[in-house]
Amino acid sequence: MKIVFLEPLSLCGCKANALKNEFQNKGHELIVFDDRNENEDELITRAKDADIIAVSNIRISKHFIDSCTNLKMISVAFTGVDHIDMSACRDRNIIVSNSAGFSNESVAELAIGMMISTYRNIAWGDTITRMGGARENYLGSEINGKTVGIIGCGNIGERVAEICKVFGCNILAYNRTPKKIEGVTFTDKETLLKESDIITLHTPLTEETKGLISNDDFNIMKPSAILINTARGPVVDKQALYDALYNNKIAGAATDVYDKEPPLDKEDILIKAPNLLMLPHVAYATHESFEKRLNIVIDNINLWLNGKPRNIMN
Repeated sequence: MKIVFLEPLSLCGCKANALKNEFQNKGHELIVFDDRNENEDELITRAKDADIIAVSNIRISKHFIDSCTNLKMISVAFTGVDHIDMSACRDRNIIVSNSAGFSNESVAELAIGMMISTYRNIAWGDTITRMGGARENYLGSEINGKTVGIIGCGNIGERVAEICKVFGCNILAYNRTPKKIEGVTFTDKETLLKESDIITLHTPLTEETKGLISNDDFNIMKPSAILINTARGPVVDKQALYDALYNNKIAGAATDVYDKEPPLDKEDILIKAPNLLMLPHVAYATHESFEKRLNIVIDNINLWLNGKPRNIMN
């Protein structure tokens, strides 16, 4: 089998050589490209003879899949696969395995950090200090005692709940499938939105979750509420978020995800939104999570080669 890493995925030279030898001893060829190139023609050139590819969040289209006639398996170095044309993969019986769980801790920790930063206006504090300013009677808020509403209580949402318990928060959750977690009250979405001081999103992007947070949802939130999004950009209606912030329907928001991967267009409406903390999609990006991710990608390939595929996405 020919295995192609379309990008390095933190696989440095010494590790790459060791992995190449490992696969060669099993009768396979491994090629690792040492740069990230999102040009589709270049990607097709790199993968045209591959049986297996490894890729993170670079878009894999139907055209790419149709052009790579030997392709049998994709090991995705990401949790979500909405950037992969899954329909084209199903038509070709191409197995797609994701890297489930690699960023649970990193995303949960950043969500907490975004809550604190929004409540304490840390970005503003840094800017005003560098400009020679002072507190100017500014008062922040504390997480302790607040009600945190978690929408999507999978592994990441559950980890956020665990950390929020340490802060002494009351925790509500809304999940598509029933769960029981000690110290977490599961409720319907409307109740969660009405009662939560902090709403944090941890759902995958599907047809059902696209636009999950709409103008109607912002209308029932507390004026003092803040929204945290480390899930996927389209889970929140972008125009509705802008309007909610501009019209003071909510007190603030923080987002790490958008309709497209950063860099954003200069005309993106969110850039002009008040009381919005914007990060360039970094929740998953830590040294520790990338090490976990690489191991999962390699394990997914080896398990598929041994006839025991895992983390299969449909």
